[in-house]
Amino acid sequence: MKRGAALLLAAAIAALSAVATSGADGGARVDVTQEPGPVSVNGHQIANGLPRLLSHYGFFSDLAGQAPAYPVTEYRLNTPLFSDGAEKLRFVYVPGGEKVSFDEAGRLQFPVGSALIKTFAFGKGADRRLIETRVLLHRTDGWIALPYRWNEEQTDATLVVAGAREDVVTPSGEAISYRIPNKNQCKECHGQNDAVVPIGPRIQNLHPAMVIGLTGDQPQGTNTFPVWEHRADAPVDAAARAYLDVNCAHCHRPGSTASNSGLDLRWEQDDPQAIGLMKRPVAAGRGSGNLLFDIVPGEPEQSILLHRMASPEPGVAMPELGKSTIDHDGVEIVRRWIAGMPAQTRAE
Repeated sequence: MKRGAALLLAAAIAALSAVATSGADGGARVDVTQEPGPVSVNGHQIANGLPRLLSHYGFFSDLAGQAPAYPVTEYRLNTPLFSDGAEKLRFVYVPGGEKVSFDEAGRLQFPVGSALIKTFAFGKGADRRLIETRVLLHRTDGWIALPYRWNEEQTDATLVVAGAREDVVTPSGEAISYRIPNKNQCKECHGQNDAVVPIGPRIQNLHPAMVIGLTGDQPQGTNTFPVWEHRADAPVDAAARAYLDVNCAHCHRPGSTASNSGLDLRWEQDDPQAIGLMKRPVAAGRGSGNLLFDIVPGEPEQSILLHRMASPEPGVAMPELGKSTIDHDGVEIVRRWIAGMPAQTRAE
């Protein structure tokens, strides 16, 4: 990132300082308090091989404290993906002299040499433990996803190509065997048209200051996802559609693993049947719960989509990957959305 661009990002971020208190604002917070300084990020490690330790990248000035090194930037999403209630710390690195652009769907297009870093943690205060950090590296031959597992001492994280399991207790008090995905499993969510792509940072799901800081632009008329913590004050259809986009559309969209379902849950999709209204499932099997339609307007309990979201049973539960517990808040917002739809006549 050119120094001028970095300063633009820093200025944009500084404008957010009034709302950048830790977790309190619930907004699309970016949190950078560091002053511009020497770049310590190791571009060679981003571009080559399989670095064994997270520390080899130089993303953090304080690795255990997850304090980003300049110009790595911390950010958060308006509506985040549910991962068994894990706290997630997100960071982005863009190499010097390069720009971030965006496509018509609002997906950010990062230059080669960029990195997206996400750390998962469970517990509060002295009991808080960093479990894993996933890095998404943009190399000359495309994106590569690598998972790192934190050690017991919480001093560094080691590459686990084959994935791993960790016993954790979720914020809701459930004891689970948390799965760190293996290198290939990352493709199941990040895969599109046989390529690995980022799925989190997009214009609609970021604070405008972060978008301007990264791209130097803010598209006019962009419909932004509601801030999840403020969903009670947001239109229920917007909160539910944002939730489905973030939690489901990485598979249920054209070119992805569940595209053959005919269900397209992207935010920008406005065809009622593609979203699932009165749409019969292609091959839901026992996952359908003997229900007939993905979404029955006005009848959440008759809707396959909600039935699968609310189930913990393997083979029925949705999403299939990335969680092993029910997101009750997500179920509730989708339930309210469906219940508020005008009823339609069934053609059974």
